[in-house]
Amino acid sequence: MATLALQSITRAGIGPTYAAATGGGDACPTGDDVFLHVKNGGGSSITVTLAIPAGAAPFPQTAITNTVVTVPNAGERMIGPLKSQLYMDPVTGLCAITYSGVTTVTVGCFSNQEP
Repeated sequence: MATLALQSITRAGIGPTYAAATGGGDACPTGDDVFLHVKNGGGSSITVTLAIPAGAAPFPQTAITNTVVTVPNAGERMIGPLKSQLYMDPVTGLCAITYSGVTTVTVGCFSNQEP
């Protein structure tokens, strides 16, 4: 499992970098302005699952399930915002991400807030 570095988008622009998706999954920071960009260069669609830790719920007695997003073949998806109250694992402080396939899949974690 790799931890994706949070890249800040600024008014001056950004040269985004992407990492190869890890077979055992990845993790990234969370926040109201944080999103994940997944690029699938493969010939088949994949699913990306963002884990919602047990007990995370914006309202009492509300069950929330993991977020599952389909990324089409030769396509990409921007997923977010990755709000801390939903996605942050209380042990790691990060959002856990898994993929149904990782061949030719790259990911980046971005924030639209300047440091």
